[in-house]
Amino acid sequence: MTPLMNPQELEAALRQIGATRYHNLHPLHRLMHEGRCTKTQLQAWALNRYYYQAMIPVKDSTILSRIEDAALRRIWRQRIIDHDGEHEADGGIYRWIKLAEGLGLDRELVVQARAILPTTRYAVEAYIHFCATKTLLEAIASSLTELFSSNIIGERVSGMLANYDFVTRETLAYFTARPVQAQRDSDFAIEWVKEHARTVEQQQAVLRALEFKCDVLWAQSDALMHAYVEGHVPPGAWRGEGA
Repeated sequence: MTPLMNPQELEAALRQIGATRYHNLHPLHRLMHEGRCTKTQLQAWALNRYYYQAMIPVKDSTILSRIEDAALRRIWRQRIIDHDGEHEADGGIYRWIKLAEGLGLDRELVVQARAILPTTRYAVEAYIHFCATKTLLEAIASSLTELFSSNIIGERVSGMLANYDFVTRETLAYFTARPVQAQRDSDFAIEWVKEHARTVEQQQAVLRALEFKCDVLWAQSDALMHAYVEGHVPPGAWRGEGA
């Protein structure tokens, strides 16, 4: 019989999921950070990742609509502001578009999201569906991949600046603000989850939710690897020069 964990044990179990399943372990990210990707492969990553970034405030709006506590709503809505910004030329989505443009992609190609991989679309939509249909506890727990994002951001920025002469700090400006935001958000979310996961069933659901979110991110990397590294670009997806 699975025992009830104390809060420290639950946090350790959540962090173990990140240590073994977070997408910084994916071969694609090793290629990226070690300078072994072509420009086309980096462009494909930026193009497809944009759809995920653009849907984050949609996901968080879905969660927000389910929160009855005003204090929690005030905290959670900051996530939407971080991505949408306070005005047009602000926020994480805007900075991701600038990243894609810095890699040589056309803005309209990026924002229309018509040429992304099918798996990218399916994975992101599955994540939004998860947050709309599972318990609020599970939806919030699924955000805890932010616990592990600082490491991958550090590897990504240092590796890309060191290995790709067409990448600048301005291109990677998206990543300047994210570590602080992600730390703030994950610090709050993990304490909230530990407080509200009070039964064995709730704790196991929390662990499964984080595993699911890791799977969402891993599937996107798998699709990019299959299409742009192994050369199996599906019909309708962006091909780019050399893809």
